[in-house]
Amino acid sequence: MKVLIVDDEKMIRDVLREYVEFEGNEAYEAADGLQAVRMCKDNDYDIILMDVMMPGLDGFSAVKEIRKFKDIPVIMLSARGEEYDKLFGFEVGADDYVTKPFSPKEVMARIAAVTKRHRAGTAAARVTYKFEGLEIDMQGRNVFVDGEKLELTPKEYELLFYLVKNNGIALSREKLLSDVWGFDFYGDDRTVDTHIKMLRSSLGEYRKFIVTLRGMGYKFEA
Repeated sequence: MKVLIVDDEKMIRDVLREYVEFEGNEAYEAADGLQAVRMCKDNDYDIILMDVMMPGLDGFSAVKEIRKFKDIPVIMLSARGEEYDKLFGFEVGADDYVTKPFSPKEVMARIAAVTKRHRAGTAAARVTYKFEGLEIDMQGRNVFVDGEKLELTPKEYELLFYLVKNNGIALSREKLLSDVWGFDFYGDDRTVDTHIKMLRSSLGEYRKFIVTLRGMGYKFEA
């Protein structure tokens, strides 16, 4: 597995490189966001460990640029642990968010979890669902409302796909956090509510398919 480590602190890059290579993976380094974007244009990586605060081009901006031309899983690394920063990271395309100081062993565990989910999604058979004017192409990551293609954030896609695949099944906020985000978001289920609100806004009249289960969570019902 090829892992791109992006951080302006050499000491952090060295520690992560040691753990990445110890587990038999290939480690590559970038000292800032601009270098990371250039490297991703010229090379393929299985996952990116992306620091947030860097000179030149910050991690959030780098992820947005990379997402324009490649779908590579990203784990954000940041000393900023506020909920707003985490939500913004997910909105720009991050798959996970680790707050500094972190345990390298925890980072490796998260790498394993994120890459497993990403590969499972890539290997899934092409399935298209159609509910009235709402059309969902799972493998192509395309969603159409009355023939118009929507531009959703990566996490909105994942949340919608998960809801659709569990059509008619009641899903608690904790279940959604566990299966869509892949980790315990410090017990804060407002993350789910925020993304559901964003998703409903994008779906227009077809927001009706996402049903709120008071005191529990949500379900897709069509």
